[in-house]
Amino acid sequence: MEDIKAENNAAKKYGIIIAVVLIIIAGIVYYEWKNFESYKPVVIGSPAPDFELKDLTKKPVKLSDYKGKVIFLNFWATWCKPCKEEMPSMELLYKAMKGKDFEMIAVSIDRDIAKVEPFVKELKLTFPILLDFMGKADRRYKLTGVPETYIIDQNGVIVEKILGPRDWTRTENLQALLSLLKKGEGK
Repeated sequence: MEDIKAENNAAKKYGIIIAVVLIIIAGIVYYEWKNFESYKPVVIGSPAPDFELKDLTKKPVKLSDYKGKVIFLNFWATWCKPCKEEMPSMELLYKAMKGKDFEMIAVSIDRDIAKVEPFVKELKLTFPILLDFMGKADRRYKLTGVPETYIIDQNGVIVEKILGPRDWTRTENLQALLSLLKKGEGK
């Protein structure tokens, strides 16, 4: 009789363990299913994922604050040699586009934000720098590396994705940007 009770208790414990494991698995599957959208790659023609980050003065900035302008969104890091090589031409582009319906936003993915400000001062950068030390925007855009640049139209739609560095003073590297600005002038 006691053997039967012991077997019943063992079966109950085993059943409870299986039920708990199944509930956990169901929870994980449900969570992944609900968050499936976040796994879709960011592609040309899709809306640019919005984010809010702080700039070097700790002021919060949202990408959507610039809707209605052509946005040059660049992801970079202080330890990235190609990023450092690209920055002077970005600064020239920023100065050349001042006063137009254009905004340049450079998002540092550095985890050590203490390195960002000296880097910006060394290169004499004047365009907005946002800090993504927690990887919020990085994850939203599913970065494959740095530098990575997105050209976003006035409606918040990605029209070009550029992997790697470019010389932003060369006209052939600016076709999408110039085309969008020209469309905006025709309104």
